[in-house]
Amino acid sequence: MTTPRRVQQQPAYILHHRPFRDSSQILDVLSRDHGKLSLVARGSRGAKSRLRGILRPFMPLSMSWFLKSDLGTLTGAEIRGAPLSLTGDTLLSGYYVNELLLHFLHRHDPQPDIFDLYAQTIRSLAAAQSIASCLRRFEMELFRQIGYALNLDHESASQQPLEARQNYEYRVEQGPVAVGKAEGSLVFSGETLAAIGAQEFDDADTLRAANRLLREVVSFHLGGKELKSRKVLLEIHRNKKS
Repeated sequence: MTTPRRVQQQPAYILHHRPFRDSSQILDVLSRDHGKLSLVARGSRGAKSRLRGILRPFMPLSMSWFLKSDLGTLTGAEIRGAPLSLTGDTLLSGYYVNELLLHFLHRHDPQPDIFDLYAQTIRSLAAAQSIASCLRRFEMELFRQIGYALNLDHESASQQPLEARQNYEYRVEQGPVAVGKAEGSLVFSGETLAAIGAQEFDDADTLRAANRLLREVVSFHLGGKELKSRKVLLEIHRNKKS
């Protein structure tokens, strides 16, 4: 990025922040019209900074910055709309969504549809809607937007429509492959795959199947890397069960 530019009052969310020097921090930001970028917020951790209570994840913001390299400088920020409150599992789920975006989005690549998807997902989590359903919808739409859409309507080899009573093994690089077995972590009936594709997550069996499928799809595209937020969520749920 060689051409200096100023951006004013851009709708944005903070995905991640980390301390920088004595009283500053570096922000990883998702903006509506400029995509993902990193900004230095100078002095924003200082006791007298007016930005101290504003620069936090999940807060809808209007942000201004100056950019002349890959790392820009924040010049202003204010709250845009009603603050959102995430707690407990919804908070960890929000961080999981943030981690996915940090991993899959390229810097300075405008993705306004993904920005809108993110905003809607955070609002849904804040409204305490079904967390699992919300996350599955987000994952499926995110993968569609970045070119990794799930094939949930035709058999990989024959290209024929899925048959409701036929079992298929979902192979992430190919899609559904017809099999004669009924067991396996990624074996689903055609009816179940179609229900996942239609996002019929009010049905508990469909949602469980979607959880199983999307967990493998996400892991594949992450190259096996485990996200911190997912690890914490799984540990909490294991402790609850025990």
